[in-house]
Parts: sequence; structure tokens; C-alpha cells
Amino acid sequence: MLEELAAAMLDYTDRKKGMSPYFTPIDSMAILRSDHPKPPVHRVSQPAMCIVAQGAKWASFGENKLEYKAGEALVVGVEAPSIGRVTEASPDKPCLVLAFELDLVIMRSVAESLDEPPKASGDTGRGVFVTNFQGPLADCALRLVRLLDTPKAIPTLYPVIMREICYWLLTGPHGGDIIRMALANSPSQRVLEAMRWLRERFAEPVRIDELAEIAQISVSAFHRQFKALTSVSPLQYQKQLRLLEARRLMVSRAVNVEAAAFQVGYESPSQFSREYARMFGEPPKRDLKRLASRLQDDIIQGDHKAMLMGAA
Repeated sequence: MLEELAAAMLDYTDRKKGMSPYFTPIDSMAILRSDHPKPPVHRVSQPAMCIVAQGAKWASFGENKLEYKAGEALVVGVEAPSIGRVTEASPDKPCLVLAFELDLVIMRSVAESLDEPPKASGDTGRGVFVTNFQGPLADCALRLVRLLDTPKAIPTLYPVIMREICYWLLTGPHGGDIIRMALANSPSQRVLEAMRWLRERFAEPVRIDELAEIAQISVSAFHRQFKALTSVSPLQYQKQLRLLEARRLMVSRAVNVEAAAFQVGYESPSQFSREYARMFGEPPKRDLKRLASRLQDDIIQGDHKAMLMGAA
């Protein structure tokens, strides 16, 4: 099944013009292909399931580093800063990843239809984990890729396949973590609401007690649950969002270092430069020069779009 899935994804990308990521007729799904290992890429990961049909990658969320390879999938239930890298890829055997959003409306519907839905243990759930997807899930993934060749069938068949994916996830070994994404009133959902509030105001000073109040829990419980979901503290989360946005402004809009620092909420350019260097390994100007050189290399290799978007 795994070889069939990789062959179908390879065939699809070979027939498409342009470069990875390959967007598909299913709006919430893309195929990521890399013919070479990649340097680490900083990005804000979106809630999704990323299935590896061939090759290998790793993703790091705070102190939590997750490796996943062919036959495994990364499930991301929170929007969080991360570092990702393609570690196993070659022109003869590219790294192939099928990435799609998990439809929480369908997830809730499937959960409600189960005679014995999974129980979310305790008050803290994981927001990111790796799961095996061979067997029924691999069959679903293969049917999704084959569905791309018949776009008119997508509105009818895609929801059916997604329901099946949700079923296997909910009844699998990580059902307790998956159910937390679907339950609107779970502790994790209330923390996610506070997290959303923080993302929308990341350039402003943050008070943890305000975030805890949004989540309707104590400050200590909020810290614990926030870190369980994202692997970083709320202040680290805010700092990473600020630095990623500043980097984007400098790369894509040619904003100078000082202006970028102020736009994302820093009052001290020197503090900004120190924290930027800790996160990206180099001070801003040197990092931007390295990124420009890397972009040129990726253009030569035909992967500049993937590099700009932080994809595989």
C-alpha cells in the first residue's frame, strides 16, 4: 500500500508544472515533494495531518523533536512555531508528503456517532504527535490522491474519505489526543482559544493572568496545559511568533532590522538582535544574507517556492 501511495504521489507531481508544494483540487490538501535533504526551516505550523509516503523528516516544537518517516504521519492540532527538516530524499527517491487539514466538524460528527468514543484522560493533551498510518489510513490516503484525477467527484467523495480518516484516528492509539481537537468545551479547546487571542495580539505586551482567564483556569494550570500542547511556554510562544514575523518582514518586504523589531513589539533593537540570533543561529543581517544565498541555490535546484513557504 505504501509503495502504491508513493507511486501515485510521484505520478501526480511529475505531471504538474511548477514546484513543491503542489496544491490540489482539494483546497485543504497539498503534496510536498523534495528531491534533496533540506536545511532546517522555521515556520508556524498549521493544524494538519502530514503523511510521509517516502523519505523522512523531523519537526521540532520547543523541546519536543519528532522524527517521522515512510509509514508514519505527523498530526498537528495547534498552530505553533516549529522547525522542520527533510532528512531523507534523493532525485531517485524523493521525500513525498501528503498534507491536509483535519476537518473538525466531520471529526465531531464521527465522534458523536461512536458507541464508545475515546476518553480524553486528565486535563492535559498533546497538541502534536506522530502516529502510524499504515493499513486503513494508508488506503484512505491512496484514495485521496487518486481522487485528484476526477475533480468532479471530490465534493461527493472527499467528505466520505475524511469521515473514514477521522474514524480510524478516533479509534486508534491516539484517540484520546484526537478527541481533544474535536470537543468544543474540552480544557484543550479553551487553552486554544487563549492561544488564538495571543496570536492575534503577539506584538502587544502579554499578561498571563489574562490568558488564563480566557481559558477559564488558574495561571498554573494554564502554563501546564499550554506547554503540553505546544512544548513551549506562553512567553516563548509569543517571542517565536514575533521573531518569525520580523524575519518575514525583512525577507519579503525588505523592512530594515530596526523597523521590523519595532513592528513586532520590541522596544530595544539590541534585545531583538540577541533573541533573533538565539533562535536563528545568526544576527539578522548575517541571517538575511545567508537566506538570500540559499534562495539562489534553491532557484537553481527549482525549489525556491518551497523554501519561501517553509514546505518540504
